[in-house]
Amino acid sequence: MKNLVLLFMLLFSITSFAQRADFQEIDFTKADSIAHYYKDASLKNLPVLTHNLTASLKTDVEKFRAIYTWISSNIANDYSSYLKISSKRKRLAKDREAFLDWNTSITPKVFKSLLEYRKTACTGYAYLVKEMANLAGFNCDIIDGYGRTPTLLLKEDSAPNHSWNRVQINDKWYLCDATWSAGETIVVNGTPFFQQDYFDGYFLADLKLFAKNHFPINSDENQDLKTDAFKDYVAGPVIYKEAFLAPLIPIAPAVMHNNIKKGASVTFTLQVPKEYNEDIQLLLNKGGSQKKGNPIINREENEVHLEQKFDKKGLYDVHISVENQLIATYVIKVK
Repeated sequence: MKNLVLLFMLLFSITSFAQRADFQEIDFTKADSIAHYYKDASLKNLPVLTHNLTASLKTDVEKFRAIYTWISSNIANDYSSYLKISSKRKRLAKDREAFLDWNTSITPKVFKSLLEYRKTACTGYAYLVKEMANLAGFNCDIIDGYGRTPTLLLKEDSAPNHSWNRVQINDKWYLCDATWSAGETIVVNGTPFFQQDYFDGYFLADLKLFAKNHFPINSDENQDLKTDAFKDYVAGPVIYKEAFLAPLIPIAPAVMHNNIKKGASVTFTLQVPKEYNEDIQLLLNKGGSQKKGNPIINREENEVHLEQKFDKKGLYDVHISVENQLIATYVIKVK
């Protein structure tokens, strides 16, 4: 994990990275209310829309919040566009220069479609965040790379598949992912349905946790993507979006798949906020049958350790759960 965080800083060439905890004293109610008020506003005049969203807000973070919330609450995810873009990315994955050229050229086309239909893939979300943030006076960039979700696990030869943003507020850089804040696409009998459901966890997200399911690519054509850091990223545990709310950061084991001997124990470690007292549980799923674990729990100031012993052979999906919400999943093979 330390390698991934360092990689983020090296790729972005920045000296100061921060997270939403910097703004604990800020009440975003007004910014969110303004975003809701203009929910039916047109995208065809972005300067006017950006002005309307930000003009009455005092702080820069509230202004960016109104922009971000409006985008994630009003733009639908276009699954068909995502499939087309993903297919093109896969075809160009081995030709880095061609991939970067295409990735740059596609954004205006995606944005044109976005203006007309108010739906897009991740490239369009990131492009719109950048355009509106720039109009409001922010430095904001698009970041291309890899995204891992519980339903989209990557391999070492996977092509880049995602885009998000970094934005500078009060001389610090922050990360956000408007696509994943917007909702989720559910495929039923082969037909995709987008469920608009704003999720706050990816707004100015925790860097260490963000690095668990985002991996940026560098514009440097000489960069080798298949580094040890990338391999560690692909091998990591599944992270669920609810982990971003506290945030709760899985620290150990470092990889998703672990092999142990019968009778051995595995210690699952979460980094938690100070004075975090929620009930953290392990759910053990073996052969489709699930039961609660009985770990030895040790709490420290910023960490919770759950030591679980495995007395029976088999393959276990081990879920870390808080308040009936999944945080992370590991696979434990007991020989």
